[in-house]
Amino acid sequence: MTANATGPATAPDPTQPWTLSATEALAAFRTKELSPVDYLSSLIGRITSDDERINAVTEVVEEAVTSAREAETFYANATDDDLAEAAAARPLIGLPVIAKEKHALAGRGLTQGLLHERDTIADNDAAIIARIRAAGGFVHARATSPEFSCATITHSPMWGVTRNPWNLDLSPGGSSGGSGAALAAGFAPLATASDIAGSTRLPAAFTGTVGYKAPYGRIPGAQPLAADWYRGDGPMARTVADAALLARVIVGVDPRDHATIASPGFLDDFDPAEAADRLRGRRVALCVRLGDFPVGKDIEANTRAVASALESAGAHVEEIALPWTSERIFETAFTHFGNLLAPAMRKATRGHEDTLAEYTVRFMADAEAVAARRSFYDGLAMESQIQAELASAMDGFDVLVAPTSAVAGLEAGASYLDGITVGADGIGREVARSGGASGNDGGDDVRLEHYWQAHMTMPFNICNRVPIVNVPSGTADCGIPTGVQVIAHPYDDTRAFDIAAAIEALRPWSGLAPL
Repeated sequence: MTANATGPATAPDPTQPWTLSATEALAAFRTKELSPVDYLSSLIGRITSDDERINAVTEVVEEAVTSAREAETFYANATDDDLAEAAAARPLIGLPVIAKEKHALAGRGLTQGLLHERDTIADNDAAIIARIRAAGGFVHARATSPEFSCATITHSPMWGVTRNPWNLDLSPGGSSGGSGAALAAGFAPLATASDIAGSTRLPAAFTGTVGYKAPYGRIPGAQPLAADWYRGDGPMARTVADAALLARVIVGVDPRDHATIASPGFLDDFDPAEAADRLRGRRVALCVRLGDFPVGKDIEANTRAVASALESAGAHVEEIALPWTSERIFETAFTHFGNLLAPAMRKATRGHEDTLAEYTVRFMADAEAVAARRSFYDGLAMESQIQAELASAMDGFDVLVAPTSAVAGLEAGASYLDGITVGADGIGREVARSGGASGNDGGDDVRLEHYWQAHMTMPFNICNRVPIVNVPSGTADCGIPTGVQVIAHPYDDTRAFDIAAAIEALRPWSGLAPL
């Protein structure tokens, strides 16, 4: 199936308002060249015409029209002083944001993709939603995710299968797959996401968008799982500048989340327009495999092309090795999940096991099996070793650049219950119950016992004080985007954004898929 199942894919029409980035739309609002109401109408029209094929949206939020009209009135009457004040205090005025459904909106459903929660209504806005509203933005639609955000594909009995706009046979990744697909399809300029093992960065990589995994404590979350130091909420967008715009709004202390840290002046020194010019002398570590991850040839080529572009622009790039194995990363992370996340999932789903997706049942069982043989303390010891190895490898460098996923694509409706087989085309295919792959089964296929071993994001949730920005690196052989992670030292967020913006400038990318 191509990106357009009914005919040839067509490039987005650049004259349509929905193609604008958030920063471009804001500029047009301020010069009165574009009305926030017209911008919202264009985005809703795009959802109406194209989401039937993609299935990224759980609902359109009707109240967004009122917010857009209020923004339209503001811009129609604003003086230069009003605009300057708004840019500082309410920088999102008039901007629609698509929210991952797990981020609560007061008075609206809050299911996390679980059928038995279909009647649950949120009492309050999630912290990041409240901050978006306070900054003048508003939620105009909500995005799909897998159940309990526990998978790197996005489908569920609740919402069905979400597809990648670049290739409808493939997944946009997960768990923030609806957010990534919606951005790539032109349904929104900004989106919320979350990340406990790659749930922001993987969809960003697979959809050609930008995703920011904040260091633990930078962005508030919902208790009690906000206490889980692997997790974190964050922004997704089609440009690094737009991701930074939303990130600035949602960071900082929240009294409901005691892990949050003060972030005064956050990204004040970040200027995407100057990022490429500031590369000279920067020291960049390149690690293509993060140990032994089975990185596809097309992903490796795109990652090395990014490194070459940085070197040509004046950065010093040095390839390094890390003593990791995908098996050790999996064992460490699933010890953590088995002691923290799986018990939370069991409690939330008890009595409703027969309604759950197979991957949810399998995730809990796998995590519990690892935790049964490794204690909570064992997990901490394993984590500290991995953290020390990363610190040692990054010593003397400004950032580390690595692929986001070893596999180029995942099947849209697969659950990967019995492992994954990566074919020569880079697509990770479900292993059939009979033992073979469900698709290409050539002699060069790579077989992994667990499909999480095909992703290169979990090490940096284990090391969750490091900021990371995923930025597109090119196109895979299977026709969908690939991404690289730009990893900085703990809480050095500006450096990660700087290098990501430089990559974006040196290797421009269209964040919109042809449909």
